[in-house]
Amino acid sequence: MRLGIDLMAAGELDRLGERGWFRRYIFAESETAEAAAMAPSRRREFLAGRFAAKEAVLKVLGRGLFQGVRPADIRLAREPGGAPSVCLGATAAEAARAAGLTGVTVSLTHKADLVAAVAVGW
Repeated sequence: MRLGIDLMAAGELDRLGERGWFRRYIFAESETAEAAAMAPSRRREFLAGRFAAKEAVLKVLGRGLFQGVRPADIRLAREPGGAPSVCLGATAAEAARAAGLTGVTVSLTHKADLVAAVAVGW
């Protein structure tokens, strides 16, 4: 079992989030499409949560942000009850196999301007 955690302020992405290359590298198309339908303050919180979750999953995979796994290949979806689920594609799935992992799950929390994510891989 492996554990990853990340904590950030929602505003940390404000400057980078305006750059197209950053959004394409970090977020899956479905994530940016979902965010586009949100009010600006909710969008900021949503994307910060997705970024924190991806950082936590990267830690579970034993990788850093620019170490062979494209964060957009870590897609967060929602279970029918609203809980986040992790979908690993391409480079992320390959890294999970190399690490001997068969699954990854994540939990997110938001409070004021802070976002925290915990990921567990097994």
